[in-house]
Amino acid sequence: MKASLQIKNSIYQVVISYKDSTGKYKTKWITTGLREGTNMVAVENAKKYIVKSFEDEVNGVTAPEEPAPPPRQKGRPGRKKKSELPVKKEEPPQPVCFEFTEFLDMWLETVKPTIAYNTYKGYAKNLRRINGYFKPLNIRLDEIKPLHIQQFYSKMYSEGLSGSTVQHFHVNIRKALQYAMLNELINTNPADKVKRPKAKKYIASYYNKNELAQLFEVFKGDRLELCVQIAAYYGVRRSELIGLKWDAIDFENKTISIRHKVVFDRQNGKELFIGDDELKNVSSRRTLPLMPHIEKLLREEKAWQEQNEALMGDSYNKDFDGYVCRDRMGKLITPNYVTNHFKKVLDKSGLKHIRFHDLRHSCASLMLANGVSMKEIQEWLGHSTYNVTANLYSHLDYSSKLASAAVITQALG
Repeated sequence: MKASLQIKNSIYQVVISYKDSTGKYKTKWITTGLREGTNMVAVENAKKYIVKSFEDEVNGVTAPEEPAPPPRQKGRPGRKKKSELPVKKEEPPQPVCFEFTEFLDMWLETVKPTIAYNTYKGYAKNLRRINGYFKPLNIRLDEIKPLHIQQFYSKMYSEGLSGSTVQHFHVNIRKALQYAMLNELINTNPADKVKRPKAKKYIASYYNKNELAQLFEVFKGDRLELCVQIAAYYGVRRSELIGLKWDAIDFENKTISIRHKVVFDRQNGKELFIGDDELKNVSSRRTLPLMPHIEKLLREEKAWQEQNEALMGDSYNKDFDGYVCRDRMGKLITPNYVTNHFKKVLDKSGLKHIRFHDLRHSCASLMLANGVSMKEIQEWLGHSTYNVTANLYSHLDYSSKLASAAVITQALG
């Protein structure tokens, strides 16, 4: 059996050549339902699935015998008219029927080149949970109904998962089914008929001005001192902080640019370093003023790295040249180290427990308390939209409430 890909009417077709039970070669055309221009990983996955399904279908099945020719009439047979000749009808291509979980896996590999690595990891984690529920049900893609999806959400709630987590599942399922609909594998998106899971409004923790002063004092001289200061002053994400490079700091023009991130992963027990110029969203790429206090710390860090490299020679790790947040051996500081060491120092000092990411929220709350507008905070933090900033910090915007109170007081006397 041989299989190849052909394009017919702008749709990828799998052409299968095989021998029937009589030893005759036959050809079968089966459509993938995927349009020309679709990611080839998805097309190849569809081809493999179709070939396997076809093999399972014909395996052990004896092809029907060719009908016996009609008995030959006596005498010279008359020549048939052209209109009486049998017309060979071409069998219309049948669309492939994916099993739902197999389609989800194929969709994930299709979108992988177009999304950030951390986003891909999140999608893969969600799909493991989704597939774990749907796999035993053995439902085809074209059989998925809104009720199936709603029952899955109910099951997740019953297992104690939060509305936010179930909402992430909904996003993945809806995106995958939308892709199936655009490629004409299904007619409608059943996820559109399911009530979107509701997430609880997130209330961020933060430090006030005095608590931040105590935090800075506790971390003075610590390996994370610079990281803590930059996170509090600029509200950067952890991946943006670790991805900060020296060429993003302009000491002459007094600017600092957030344009690179670093994430880590573990594969086969080894730590994998992944640098990426694609940030969380377009607004995340931003250039901010270099504050004198941070400039001083950065210059000290640069001198310290140069001194360490000169002292250690070949023992100094050169793999991360150009990065700001490195340890004494030149290795890049990992996200886990930042999280765990920050918590350890807080526990030891007796300070109120917050996450390292909450320094970002502390930065926003300080700006709000000092009259900075929501729009300016959005641009400083690199949020994708104004609504994201407003939803996170509107409960802290007390100054706008005072203004509203003054208007009502004046109106009512």
